[in-house]
Amino acid sequence: MKSTRKILTTLILFSFVSFNACRTEEIEVINPPQEQTLVANSTVATLMQRTATNDGSNDNIIDNSNCFNVQLPVTVFVNGLEITVDSTSNFDTIEAIFDELDDDDDTIVIQFPITIILADFTEVVINNSSEFDDFSDDCNDENEEDDDIECLDFQYPITASIYNANNELIETITINNDNELYNFIDDIDEEDVVTIQFPITVILSDGTTLTVNNLNELENTIDTFEDDCDEDDDYDYDDDDCNNCTDSQLTAILTDCSNWTVDKLERDDNDLEDIYNGYLFNFLTDGSITVTSSGTNFTGTWSASGTGNAIAVTVNVTGLIDFNDIRNLHEIDEEIGEVKFDLRLGDDRLRFESDCNSSGGGTLTSTLSDGLWIVSSYTDDGVDETTDYNGYQLNFDSNGTVVAANSTTINGTWAVQNAGNELLLNFGTSIPFDEFNDDWGVVSATTTQVIVQDISGGGGTDVLTLQKL
Repeated sequence: MKSTRKILTTLILFSFVSFNACRTEEIEVINPPQEQTLVANSTVATLMQRTATNDGSNDNIIDNSNCFNVQLPVTVFVNGLEITVDSTSNFDTIEAIFDELDDDDDTIVIQFPITIILADFTEVVINNSSEFDDFSDDCNDENEEDDDIECLDFQYPITASIYNANNELIETITINNDNELYNFIDDIDEEDVVTIQFPITVILSDGTTLTVNNLNELENTIDTFEDDCDEDDDYDYDDDDCNNCTDSQLTAILTDCSNWTVDKLERDDNDLEDIYNGYLFNFLTDGSITVTSSGTNFTGTWSASGTGNAIAVTVNVTGLIDFNDIRNLHEIDEEIGEVKFDLRLGDDRLRFESDCNSSGGGTLTSTLSDGLWIVSSYTDDGVDETTDYNGYQLNFDSNGTVVAANSTTINGTWAVQNAGNELLLNFGTSIPFDEFNDDWGVVSATTTQVIVQDISGGGGTDVLTLQKL
C-alpha cells in the first residue's frame, strides 16, 4: 500500500512539473514598457475614446441632431422630391435641391423605419417621428460643447497588446476603425495591462499627418489640437461651402467675368436688390471697381484676402453706401451659363451674379469634355442603382460622342441644350447605360460634379450625379 502511494505521489508530482514546463513554453513573459501602457480611465485613454467617438454632426442636413447619425441608406423627401441617400456624397444632392430657390421653405421628411447610430456606436431602430424626436431632443443644441473630438483622427490600423498581472502576453489585437477603438478602450479594466504599438499616426483637420511615438506624446497632441477646427455642430448646411475657396480663385472669377449684377442685397432685414436693378459692376485686376447705371458712373475699390471659409472681401464704392463693408465670402457657385458669389456679414447678405462673358466662365460642354467622369450616384424613381455603374469611366468627347469603359466599352452620344440647362444622353440599347437615355435637367454643375434630374415626364424622378476623377 505504501509502495502504491509512493508511485502515485511520484506520478502526480511528475505531471505537475510537466504541466508547468509546458505552460512556461506556451506563455511569453514580457515586461511591457511603462510609457506605452494604457491605463483604464486615464487622461490619455479618455482623450483617445473621445477622438474615436462617433461624430453625429456630419449628417445634420438630414437629422439636425449632433449626437447620432442616420444609418445609410435612407430614403428622404427633399422639398417633395424622393431621394435615396446611400453615401455622404448624396448630401450635396440635398443641398443642391435646397439651393435651387432662395425664397422657398426647404423641407426634408425621413421615411421610417430607420436605424440611428449613437455616439458610442450603439444602433437603435426608430419606427416613427415621435421616437426620432425623443432621441433628437437629448442632443446638445447647435455649437454647444460636446465630448467628441473632431479636429483629429487616427490612422488605422493600430496594434494593441494585452498582458495579465504576471506580464504574460495574452493577446495581440488589430484595431481597424473608430468603432473598434472606442469599444476596446471601453472594455479596459483597472487590472488590465494594455500597451499600444508605437509609432502611430494622427491626421489633423487640415489633412496634415503627425507621427506619435508614445502615450505621453499622444496625450499632448490630442490636447493641443482638439479645438483646432470648426466642428460644424450646427444646422446651417451650407456654411462650409467655401472650405476649398482661395482668394486667388475669387479674384480670377471676379476679374474674368464682366457685368456683375446684384442678385441679392439684404441689410438690417431690408431687401434692397430691387433698388439696384440694372446696375452693372466690373471688378478690375488693379483692385478698382466701375459701376454703371442708366448713364451714371460710380468708382470704387475692392480686395479679397484669406483662405477657405475665412476670406474677407472689402467693397468701397463712392455714392453706393449699401455695398460698402467688409464681408465674408460664403460661397462661389459656378453654374452653367452663370456664376454667383455670395458674401455674408451676420444676417446681412450680398450676392452678385454674372453670365460670365469671358473665357473664364466655362460651359457644361467644356466641363464634361475636360477629363474622365464616374457615376457617383444614380437613383431611378427613388431606387438606388449606383452599383450597376461601378468601375465605369466616362469620356465625353467634344465631338458629341461619349464612351463608358470598363471591361467592356459602351458608346453613346451627348449634347448640351437650352443654354446649358439640359443634358441629352443616348446610349442606344446598351445595358445598363440605356437607363440614361433621356433629356436631363441640370440641377447644379461645377468643374468637378454635375447633378441632373429627369425632366422627361416619365412618371418618376431620376437623379444622376457625375463626379470628375
